[in-house]
Amino acid sequence: MIRSVVRNHLFFGLAVIAAALVRLCAMLGYRRAIWFDGDSYTYIAGALQLWPSRARSSGYSLFLWGLQPFHSTTLVVGIQHLLGLLSAVVVYMLLRRYGLPGWGATLLAVPLLFDAYQMQLEHMIMADVLFATLLVVAAVILLWRPVLTVPWGATAGVLLGCAAVLRTVGVPLLIVVLVCLLLRRVGWRGVVAAAVAMVVPLGGYAAWYRAEQGSFGLSGADGTFLWARTMSFADCAKIRPPAAEQWLCPTDPVDERMAASRYIWMTNSPVRRLPLFSDEANAVTRRFALRAIEAQPLDYAATVLGDAVKAFSWTRLPHPSPDLVKSYEFAGTPTTLATFEVKDNMSAAKAARVYEAGPAETRVVEPFAGAMVTYQRWVHLPGPLLAVLLAVGLVGVVLQALRRRADALLAFASGLALLVVPAMTADFDHRYVLMVLPFAVLATGMAFSRTRHLARTGGNHARTRGVHARTREEERALPPGSDAGGLHSIVNG
Repeated sequence: MIRSVVRNHLFFGLAVIAAALVRLCAMLGYRRAIWFDGDSYTYIAGALQLWPSRARSSGYSLFLWGLQPFHSTTLVVGIQHLLGLLSAVVVYMLLRRYGLPGWGATLLAVPLLFDAYQMQLEHMIMADVLFATLLVVAAVILLWRPVLTVPWGATAGVLLGCAAVLRTVGVPLLIVVLVCLLLRRVGWRGVVAAAVAMVVPLGGYAAWYRAEQGSFGLSGADGTFLWARTMSFADCAKIRPPAAEQWLCPTDPVDERMAASRYIWMTNSPVRRLPLFSDEANAVTRRFALRAIEAQPLDYAATVLGDAVKAFSWTRLPHPSPDLVKSYEFAGTPTTLATFEVKDNMSAAKAARVYEAGPAETRVVEPFAGAMVTYQRWVHLPGPLLAVLLAVGLVGVVLQALRRRADALLAFASGLALLVVPAMTADFDHRYVLMVLPFAVLATGMAFSRTRHLARTGGNHARTRGVHARTREEERALPPGSDAGGLHSIVNG
């Protein structure tokens, strides 16, 4: 049996080993973790004092809190590297189940295994890798069988709910998934179980947020980020906001405006007249943003589309800023810790050192670090190839729809949502595009899959299991020397 498994999955096994060795090189070259200015330290501070941040959902802080007794950011990024490999493994497993040959499923999994930007993200104290892994595993569970049972529906629902707690962009994805499950006709019990299970992590986190911050929610920033989004196109002559909101109007001409997210963080931002991410600031910015979208729907749509297609550029665009784009490169790794205050007179550097129980700076070690810099220069997925994957996935959705199937739809719609929702609610960032790739790969693979075979065998699973059970009973009743194999041949057609 082991020999058969090795033979059937030899190419993929070798690819996983090679990808693991590259990740080992990253860990040897960049000792401890890579720190992302701002977010990483907020997550760490939230883990130390266990409080929900107003700026972003703190589900990742809970993950870090669980690992805090080990006082090792090396352990954190090591787990994240394993999660990156796990995502590729479960995608490969699902593609094989849908009938793809080993070489084909391995080829599609190659971007997940070897993309250097993915590896660099795995090496950062950031929520994205855990978020993506939960989504991918949940999708594989939902697509594994044509009929969704209650236990597996509940399991997938919990994973999706936890992902939404990690990053709020996952909340709209919950609706997308439920709609796709209904269209796929997987059974109402499983769908209900998934829907109920999604609410459990969200409700638990919202209750914790209320206990600490005074209001139900996942963060106090959704309105402010949406306001910043509208700064790309807002024209107050068309919006005509009330006097209480006019101070939020942009003053620069549209063609001279910055990337949307920078309107929050610049020191002279109008939104900083109020305490940033306070309930008052979040409420007034949300009202302004909704007025802007209602008054300029076509401008809003054009802005979202224009940002989304940035994902398909051949080279990475300097958006939202050149410095931010460099922070996603091994060559741009900072070797000192930030010094800004994160909470209650605790500096970012102190929070990192307390969590590590010692020095927390990233230590660059040659020749491994230089090898990763060179590797990243050449080994990554170009944007046009992502566009091809999504286009082929869309073809698969259409072909399956003609056969009254909707398996590829869940993967394609999830990937599309992860591409578009950040551009709708905040801004474009190349980091977000990495979340799209596993679902683009799944949708592409399903375009070439034998879904009819899966539907037939999966749909008749319960009946076939019962027939096999009766067959075994009948075999035991046969006298010695009878042709049991012939009975199997008759049952299996």
